[in-house]
Amino acid sequence: MPLQAAFALSRTDAIYTSAFMAPDGSYGVATLTEEGAIIERVPLPARAHGMTWSPVSNRAVAFARRPGTYAMIFAPDDSIEPIVITSVEGRHFYGHGCFSADGRLLYATENDFAGNRGMIGVYDGTNSFARVGEFPSYGIGPHDMTLSADGHMLVVANGGIETHPDFGRTKLNLDHMEPSLALIDTATGALIERHAMPDNLRQLSTRHVDIDADGKVWFACQYEGARNDLPPLAGSFSRGEDIRFLDLPEETTLALANYVGAIAVNRRDGLVGLTSPKGGAAVTVDARTGRVVRQESLADAAGIAPSAQGFVASSYSGAFGETKSRVAWDQHIVRIGLF
Repeated sequence: MPLQAAFALSRTDAIYTSAFMAPDGSYGVATLTEEGAIIERVPLPARAHGMTWSPVSNRAVAFARRPGTYAMIFAPDDSIEPIVITSVEGRHFYGHGCFSADGRLLYATENDFAGNRGMIGVYDGTNSFARVGEFPSYGIGPHDMTLSADGHMLVVANGGIETHPDFGRTKLNLDHMEPSLALIDTATGALIERHAMPDNLRQLSTRHVDIDADGKVWFACQYEGARNDLPPLAGSFSRGEDIRFLDLPEETTLALANYVGAIAVNRRDGLVGLTSPKGGAAVTVDARTGRVVRQESLADAAGIAPSAQGFVASSYSGAFGETKSRVAWDQHIVRIGLF
């Protein structure tokens, strides 16, 4: 490791990974400090979207941006040769996934585009990430996914939007969307419970999820309805309970521009962070009261992840916290080292 990188690591409280586009148009994934110092870079075959990491195996994954067909597994410290896997015929990745609690399995959100149904692909981390199974996501257009603390349950945000790779990123069913949030048993693939959006909010696409220290699921949405509507854009629920939307001030809802691109929970401090690239905003909410504790402008806001100071956010224009780099960060950040 170069001396400059080692010095940066010695002075940081947390380590992160995020995908990026370099000035020459090539794509990669970086390991970096909370201060935005890049420690390692690994090239990617195409643009990525979401990330996941296993603290057990110290393996991270960058998933292709929809309708991409690759996922790359790598070690943030560059200790192993990266592994690139490809989605099976008739599927593409939706840009997100997560590891099992023991790090042995990788779950990925996928589109069965011929059947117009969401699927969860299962990959064996002990066998070069060979595909070993699948089960339904119990919805259309599964996007983000996370794992409960005990490892027994997947939380899946089914965005409800029909897509097909023949039509690129075109959304095919905006007049009859079916967004939902599903809890799925990791052992059996069975549905535990499913929460559909209310009838008057069927154009509120459930996109990203995280879980707080009490096991409460937090979700963030992107609205596909009229631009002058002001729907709720985030909310929460616990298993066995109905969903509850965050009652944000109108000025905050306006700042988020009907589009929350990323959500993160700071479990230690009891905070929820939201970013909006369309609104150029980053918002911090008290998870207990729902009160907005911080709202700031961030042009091209992209990823957000917990930090020692609450959250660190990135942007498509190269900002990471207080640092500006020459790379364009992609939509998500994953923290891979504790503060």
